[in-house]
Amino acid sequence: MQDDSNDVYYSAASIWEIAIKSSLRRKDFRVDLTQLLATLPEMGLVELPVTAAHAAGVTRLPSIHRDPFDRLLIAQSIVEPLTLLTNDALLDRYRVGARVV
Repeated sequence: MQDDSNDVYYSAASIWEIAIKSSLRRKDFRVDLTQLLATLPEMGLVELPVTAAHAAGVTRLPSIHRDPFDRLLIAQSIVEPLTLLTNDALLDRYRVGARVV
């Protein structure tokens, strides 16, 4: 991420998940979505839309993780190919596409 020659992406799926959690008004989850959407491009991050190929890629994944957003993120990382940086150690069990940080 610190190498300026790399493109760094954020997934539309992540924004969707954040929007859902924000709309539930959970006290343990406070994100200003408007500010986030303005800040990501300012930081040089590029939006990665969800495509039909990404959605179809979920069908080829083993049933390691049940969260549909995480499964979509893994599928995106495989289809593109990109490395998904995550703090979810369970995603490392896919052995492709994810790096736990």
